[in-house]
Amino acid sequence: MAEPGMSVTPYWELTFDADGDVDGPERDRLLAQVTDQGVRDLIVFAHGWNEDRSGATALYRSFFAPIPALAPKARIGYVGVIWPSMRFCDEPIPDFPRSVAAVAAQAAPGPALDKDTRRALLAAFPGRATVLDQLARMLDEQPAGDQGPAEFGRLVRLLVETPEPCAASDTSQEGEPLVFGGDPATACEEFADALSGLHAEFTLPNPWEGAKELLRQAAYYTMKRRAGTVGEHGLGPLIGQLAASGVRVHLVGHSFGGRLVAFALRGLPEGVRAVKSVTLLQGAFSHYAFAARLPHDPDTAGALKDRQKRIDGPLVCCYSHFDAALGTFYPLASRLAGADHSVLGVDIAAVLGSEWGAMGHDGVQAVPGTAGLDLAAALRGPLPASGCVNVDAAAVVRRGGPPAGAHSDILHPELARVVLAAGRIA
Repeated sequence: MAEPGMSVTPYWELTFDADGDVDGPERDRLLAQVTDQGVRDLIVFAHGWNEDRSGATALYRSFFAPIPALAPKARIGYVGVIWPSMRFCDEPIPDFPRSVAAVAAQAAPGPALDKDTRRALLAAFPGRATVLDQLARMLDEQPAGDQGPAEFGRLVRLLVETPEPCAASDTSQEGEPLVFGGDPATACEEFADALSGLHAEFTLPNPWEGAKELLRQAAYYTMKRRAGTVGEHGLGPLIGQLAASGVRVHLVGHSFGGRLVAFALRGLPEGVRAVKSVTLLQGAFSHYAFAARLPHDPDTAGALKDRQKRIDGPLVCCYSHFDAALGTFYPLASRLAGADHSVLGVDIAAVLGSEWGAMGHDGVQAVPGTAGLDLAAALRGPLPASGCVNVDAAAVVRRGGPPAGAHSDILHPELARVVLAAGRIA
């Protein structure tokens, strides 16, 4: 229950595997102790892309730290969800020490994979060591001509192949992302062009930088799919077990962890009303996930259509336009095969429009009655007691370099206050 060095208590961890199976002893400990500890409000936080347990625990330690002082009379318990995710280690994360890979990437940018990212990829794609070795070698050697990117794209596609083509879909639209099923050379060019636009100084697009980004997006596509599985088949049913204790559950998710906690709503047993709030921090999934019909395709619904009604409270979505991961690369990587426009040399958001947008870029879309607030208004409160609420958090979520921008800039007491306000925790 008490994690060494954790900033709050009582604190539990719940570890899930890629299929959503939870660690039995951890689950049993939580179910047995949450009532004994007198917990009334249980904040359950799911991380996004993290390379290991220590990184996730450090996130929870920092995010939870201000909460006891913000709600000194509340009887709060805390849960950190651990699920098999990963990130590329060259990405800087605000408020955390830069990794060796991130320092090296800043000093000498290039497409080569650092050893820590290679190790993380091997863990994320078990049984694919040969493919990953080939991909790493190609990024090291950067062979000239179009055949190199074409072969690179073929190998990347081997990583994301799945017998369940819609497992990562946030709507009822079917198909695989264009970047994995279309022309690999074009995909690499588009990513390279987007990357060059994020640098303060002018740089010529390098197709092998784009190839590395294609691999990054393949890894994150897999994490996105996995997050939905863990939420629906793991966390959702477990909340059903928690319901018997009478504890009020508040779900918080960052990045793909936002998708995880959102899909937990789809896995809730019928009649369970234990979830009192959901707060999404830079959620890395479609902003149409909760829509009954899509503006560009009225016959299509979001994968979580009306699931916000399973919450006995609000669904709060914090977003920021400073998030380059979601404003630039998410729509590029999310286009389905059949999209008929290239984005080379253009404003990506302007060309792709809202069809492929993410929660963490502009909030919940196409859900009637959704409220919209800036951060100051949200903190003045009170927040709506139900329904979807978009909170523009760009006042604090604004730091971070390429390629992710401010995607991980979430360690702010203001966001902890939003979680408390969403859950009516005082």
